[in-house]
Amino acid sequence: MLKIWGRLNSVNVQKVVWCADELALDYERIDTGGAFGGTDTEHFRAMNPNGLIPVIENEGLVLWESNAIVRYLCARYAGNGDTALWPQDVQTRAHADRWMDWQTTALQPQIGPAFKQLFRTPIEQRDMAVVHQGKLDIEKKLDILDAHLANQAYVAGAHFTMGDIPLGCSVDRWFKMPLAHQAHPNVARWYSQLRLRRGAQQVVVHPAS
Repeated sequence: MLKIWGRLNSVNVQKVVWCADELALDYERIDTGGAFGGTDTEHFRAMNPNGLIPVIENEGLVLWESNAIVRYLCARYAGNGDTALWPQDVQTRAHADRWMDWQTTALQPQIGPAFKQLFRTPIEQRDMAVVHQGKLDIEKKLDILDAHLANQAYVAGAHFTMGDIPLGCSVDRWFKMPLAHQAHPNVARWYSQLRLRRGAQQVVVHPAS
């Protein structure tokens, strides 16, 4: 059975859980990291010397880095066809890959600091200047995603792919932040479709924390 180490309020763990649920995989998730601890144990460090979640073990493979895990699970279990999470068309798969990397390098780094201030910092210690700047930076990135989604249903084209999962987790976190959100109608339409998917349910119902 697939094992997933990580707490569900981690955006990176959410990616893996969403993917596993999307694929209807049987898995065990072990609460690890944050308040649960466990990342400094000898066993965990043997799996991931970085001491970070998520980590999976599957069929003898131990793997860390959330987007790498999503790619592996999709390649291993998604099957073939135009609607597969792991696109068989190389160009379509490259588009999915690109937006997965964009989530990691461009969007999530903007969301993280503001999210930390609003949800993980006591009110009296919050730096609202960080929140304000974060909001501006996030919305600039979402301008890019909104323009991209103006002419297609999902990030890699007409069908849902692995590329939508990491972005869906980040955008879900953004919409849960108690801030006035600039209108991004194409992002909102795309996100509303993602929320209906079986894989998204544990993510979208989980309170931001």
